[in-house]
This record gives sequence, structure tokens and C-alpha cells, in this order.
Amino acid sequence: MIKFEHVSKQYERNGVTTQALNDINLTISKGDIYGIIGYSGAGKSTLVRLINFLEKPTQGNVIIQNKVLNQLSSTELRQTRQKIGMIFQHFNLLESKTVFENIAIPLILIKKDKHSIKQKVYELLEFVGLSDKANSYPKELSGGQKQRIGIARALANDPDILLCDEATSALDPQTTQAILDLIKKINEKYKITVVLITHEMHVIEQICHKVAVMEKGKIIEQGNVLEVFGQPKHQTTQNFVSSVINNQIPNGVVENLLEIEGKKDNIKLFKLEFLGRSASEPVMNSLILQQKVIVNILFAHMSEIEKTVLGSMFVQLKGNDSNIKQSVHYLRERGVQVTEIKHWEMSKNGNI
Repeated sequence: MIKFEHVSKQYERNGVTTQALNDINLTISKGDIYGIIGYSGAGKSTLVRLINFLEKPTQGNVIIQNKVLNQLSSTELRQTRQKIGMIFQHFNLLESKTVFENIAIPLILIKKDKHSIKQKVYELLEFVGLSDKANSYPKELSGGQKQRIGIARALANDPDILLCDEATSALDPQTTQAILDLIKKINEKYKITVVLITHEMHVIEQICHKVAVMEKGKIIEQGNVLEVFGQPKHQTTQNFVSSVINNQIPNGVVENLLEIEGKKDNIKLFKLEFLGRSASEPVMNSLILQQKVIVNILFAHMSEIEKTVLGSMFVQLKGNDSNIKQSVHYLRERGVQVTEIKHWEMSKNGNI
């Protein structure tokens, strides 16, 4: 278990105090894949560096496996760090060393014998799918292969905790998915607690169980990914959630919505949000069959989070005001969250 108790972190530089973290309270349970998301400067990287005590808190306690880190001796702290692996955004491989030698570094540092090192390195290479790259150098590898080697190195000491600091930010979408699948496999096979730092909500959506949203050194929202993703309360969280949907919307759709809404003529635009049961039932089909309004589905996006379907849909409803109102009531009765989209809202936000 990882626990932050009223943790704050300040930096003093040239007489100027910077508050990087402010009264952080957070509990990460054993075996979780826990996402920490925030924009640049939110404090998430500082937070993760406190877990392995590369940074020390100005106030409060960081507790790992019931041990308060700032109360440990140098030897105890070193032993605790050995059970914490870390994956970096830019891989941090030594270019002058082979793949085998890079993975072996943590084992050499704790003075493992050569036979044990060889056995462990080849076991890890097989696990990450790069058994044939032992004698290659980092410059000969793709970005995804480099990150797999970084993951293998992080697993060398059989850690209890794996820290991933923007581990997929330098990768293309297809490679990102492969690395996320590998991290999920690590969590499931070895029961390792994963703390994943990112600024991309789709990464959280893909593999995390829980999430904390950070802004200006504070946690502004936290909970199960499905709860936070499905019903974001803070504007920053809403922006992250919207970014996932907006990235899926084809070019020109927003402009078309503005044009349609601007014409009026008994046309109204709505954003529909489906969660769980409402996402799996033919709600829209039933609405169309009622023939009270004309339904034009402009865009739909479905995700699966923790085996629960979450969907968003943008629709045009055409009919008299009474029938549109009845249709909205019908949808809400069936668990669909309905929000009318206004022309000025889309113009102001630049997105939906």
C-alpha cells in the first residue's frame, strides 16, 4: 500500500518559494493500477518522485508498505527502493551498453551472481517479447522496443511497485496500446501495484482502476475511473474526458453542428451519455420507433471501462417543442444523461 498523509512539497530557489504539492492525501491499494493525471506543472511528477523518495516532502508523511519513508535509515530506505521499479518517458537506456547489460544493471548493483543475472535477464527478455535482442544496442531498437527494455529493467529486482512516468508519451498510438497491454499483463501476472503518471485521459481509460486528477499541486478529484470518467465534477476533469471524445470526432462535425443548430426550425442538439445498462439497451431504437421526433445521430463514441460500457452520442432532434421535451424525458427515465448543446457554448469552448 502507498499512502500520502497531508503531504506538501516546496522548492526554494533564489529566494522564491514554489509550492509543487499542497496537502496531498491519497491511498493506493496493493495490486491497483492507479492513474495520476494532470496538465504540465500540475505536480504529478513530483508526487511520483516522492514515492521512491528521490524527493522528500516538506510536510507530511509518505508511507510504503506501512513504513514511513522519512523515518527510515539509509539502509532501510535503499532496501525499500529496490522493490520500486520505474519506467521513464525517454527510456533512460545506456547507449554504450547492450540490451542484456542494460537490463542487468539493477542486478549487478545488488551483487547478484552471473548465473542468476543471466537467467533473470533472459526470462525478462522473453516476457517482454524481445528474446532475440539481447546483444543489440539501444540505437538499433524502435521506440516501443526501447520501452520494453526499460520495462524489463524495471522488473529486474521483482518490485512490489512499478512507477510509470509518462511511459507512453513518446510513442505512436499503436505502440502505446502494446505497452499499455504489457503493463496490464504485468499487473495481472505479478500482482504489482502500478502508479501511472500521464496527461492523456485515454491512457487512464485503457488500463487504470482508479484515478486522481491534479491541478496546481492539489488533487481536485479522485475515485474509480468509471465514476470519475462517467460523472466528472471539476472543470479540469471534464476537459480531460471531453478530450477523449473530441479526439474521435471526424473533422468537420463540430462545424456541421454549429450550422445545423444555427438554422433552428424546431431542431435541437443534444449530448447523450450512456452508462452501463442504458448503454447496452436499444434506447435510441425505441425512441426512433415512437416517431414523435426525427432523430439524426451525428456522432457516437463507446468505451469499455472496468467491463462497463460508457458511451457518448450527439443527436439532432426535430419536432415540436412538446415532442422534443417528451423524448428527453423518455431518455432520462432510462438512465441516459441528456444535455442540450447551445450554439454559444460550442462557439465559446471551441469543441463539444
